[in-house]
Amino acid sequence: MNRVSKKQRGEGSTPATQALTRAGIAFTLRAYAHDPAVTDFGGEAAAALGVAPERVFKTLLAEVDGALAVAVVPVSGVLDLKALAAALAAKRASMADPALAERKTGYVVGGISPLGQRTRLRTVLDVSARAHGTVLVSGGRRGLDIELAPDDLARATGAVWAEIGRPR
Repeated sequence: MNRVSKKQRGEGSTPATQALTRAGIAFTLRAYAHDPAVTDFGGEAAAALGVAPERVFKTLLAEVDGALAVAVVPVSGVLDLKALAAALAAKRASMADPALAERKTGYVVGGISPLGQRTRLRTVLDVSARAHGTVLVSGGRRGLDIELAPDDLARATGAVWAEIGRPR
């Protein structure tokens, strides 16, 4: 008999799910089989879960005037670094080094969640999330997403809303 682990079923906890549970925020775990050869993590999640890419959001870390910040934008688009800097009343923003992002969040690239990060960082959530009843973000590891209401995501992360994404 084949045994399927809790991790393979998308069960079990991650710092992201623990943070939501502590906050009393409703969410649904959405697991899928991650292909290690894939590097478009968000596109893979959208396709595997049968969800429009506009509803799946990626978590990106940027250095904004020398401090790290989190940007959450749809996987169907890209981060507008100038808009991110403006949203945080800063002069400039650049993408953070992936190794630094992993150290500060406690997650691996492709599984970085905006929730339950090791170090709480300023977070900006793209306003396009408000167009959907629920959105999906990484659950803290590759192959696991969390579906929740956009306002709950903003509340759980302390995010500010801004137009920081743009089409590819």
